[in-house]
Amino acid sequence: MKFNLIDRITELVPGERIKAVKAVTLAEEYLADHFPTFPVLPGVLMIEAMVQASMHLVRVSEDFAHSILVLGEAKNVTYKSFVAPGRVLEVQVEAKKIDADSSQFVGVGRCGDQEMVKAHWTLRHLNLADSDAGMAEIDRKLVASARQQLSLLQTAV
Repeated sequence: MKFNLIDRITELVPGERIKAVKAVTLAEEYLADHFPTFPVLPGVLMIEAMVQASMHLVRVSEDFAHSILVLGEAKNVTYKSFVAPGRVLEVQVEAKKIDADSSQFVGVGRCGDQEMVKAHWTLRHLNLADSDAGMAEIDRKLVASARQQLSLLQTAV
């Protein structure tokens, strides 16, 4: 199951930073289980929202050179509060380093002026064709999909 945890990109400076928002609604399917009598955005999904934002930053910064970006490591994660339905989580991500095969970030998620989460993490950058040349077409399709998603997120109102 894949959750798209970015609703809109509000700022993107290639190689430097990205800001994006996630509006949490009662329609989110995971809220039925987390927690049934006190629905909140799971902490791991707060981190995932920041990671997804950083993936968009890497793709733009590298002109979509890699078809697959995966979380390598998350550290120094601090949760401050819950994000309940009806609130908007704004994530702000700063690139510390973007190299050909990996990148490092620091980010924070806020609801208004209230800090909800902060963390440091790394991404690994891959192409399927690097290990199997026959996978190049799948790489192209994944990149095309990522370009389309980014376009939609930058024009969302």
